[in-house]
Amino acid sequence: MGTDEGTPERQDPSRRGVLAAGLAGVAAAGAGAWGESLRARPAGSPELAARLTAASIRKPGSLPYPGLPEGKDTLPLIRHIVVLMMENHSYDDKLGMLQRPGADGFTLGQNGKPVETNPYPGGKLQHAFHMPTTCQLSGQPSQEWEQSHIQYANGKNDGFVKSTSGPVAMGYWKKEDQPFYYSLASVFPIADRYFCSLLGQTYPNRRYLLAATSLGMVDDTFPLGYPANGTLFDALDKHHISWRNYYSTTPSTLLFPQLYFDNFGKKVVPLAEFFKDAASGDLPAYCIVDPDYDTHSEENPQNIAVGEAFAAEVIQAVMSGPEWETTLLIWTYDEHGGYYDHVPPPRAIPPDDIPPAPPNGEPKYGGFDRYGFRVPCAFVSPWAKRDYVSHTVFDHASICKLVETKWNLPAMTYRDANANNMLDLLDFSKASFAKPPALATPLYHSNADALICSLTGAGTIPPPGSVT
Repeated sequence: MGTDEGTPERQDPSRRGVLAAGLAGVAAAGAGAWGESLRARPAGSPELAARLTAASIRKPGSLPYPGLPEGKDTLPLIRHIVVLMMENHSYDDKLGMLQRPGADGFTLGQNGKPVETNPYPGGKLQHAFHMPTTCQLSGQPSQEWEQSHIQYANGKNDGFVKSTSGPVAMGYWKKEDQPFYYSLASVFPIADRYFCSLLGQTYPNRRYLLAATSLGMVDDTFPLGYPANGTLFDALDKHHISWRNYYSTTPSTLLFPQLYFDNFGKKVVPLAEFFKDAASGDLPAYCIVDPDYDTHSEENPQNIAVGEAFAAEVIQAVMSGPEWETTLLIWTYDEHGGYYDHVPPPRAIPPDDIPPAPPNGEPKYGGFDRYGFRVPCAFVSPWAKRDYVSHTVFDHASICKLVETKWNLPAMTYRDANANNMLDLLDFSKASFAKPPALATPLYHSNADALICSLTGAGTIPPPGSVT
């Protein structure tokens, strides 16, 4: 789980250590320390309801299929949903150069390079540029709450270089840098309007994956509180639907410590268990697979080739396992990492009445009424729709909505209640990928030089000639 600091001087490489230490103190006091006094206000509170009066607005607690029993499986051809969420890259940064019909990436000039630019404070322009290596700078770019809003610039998306991200925000990688990812995104359906859930960092965005709200969190601060309507895992537990959080160093469930304490060692288990379960046909009905956030999550300053190799290992384990024919794997990223994207995030329905809690007196902006920047997303399944690019607006709460739709579970907040359920990426009339397709070998395994920059650095940023 990333530190996501905005500038080198604010960088705190021990953020995970601080989180772990704080949780150890809570554990010593007993999990009850996270009791009712820290619970959020009900997600259906009158203040928010007064602002959401349209008949089409669904409420927390509503079922995807009101006429069916709660807990009913409506998608029996999918028995296992696996979520692989990597870290800190925008759609353009990772897939902007993907030449797939219908996919909204960079606009290319006659020279084959992106035409997108971002201004410096003095007026010079930083052109989008191919990153010199597969390594990244340390501490930059930035995706903090305030910096993300500066980057958004009221919809102009021209504040990236002016923010503490600096010029590296305009860097991108191509097919030769990440052959496995480009192969994946060229074969399976992708969503080019999948946005992270808010203009903020890792922790709050991952909270949306768990509960469709961040409880006011906007940056990577110490996690407090528990959702009034529980988490997605609580709903699964209510109906005896199996789940697991496989982790390398830090499990996502730790962002709601009560959830973590209640399930550690039972449903929150080491990553090695995922590969055993995938190989033996024992995957749970729903699971999150967490990367090692220190080495292969793809957060800066990591070498993205290492993260790609890890993701390929997870995806290949699913495709080669005995449960392939009934599995859906979702590959995505938690937030944009401070890297440029050309699509302004649209308005979003606030999940609840809990206001943002920005640090150091930073502005609250519009609260949680806007999505964050786009991030990559692909569906990997035999039932994935062939030759398809979805332009439907999704965010992390849409994954919650998909799970709720499959098992007809009640919505936790206004955000997931009204999220699109992602079913347009699936086609149950035929198993287009009944036989798993052959995907490209990750750079890490095909190029012995891929790790050199892990020792020598990211290279010259911005590259010569990229500023006019």
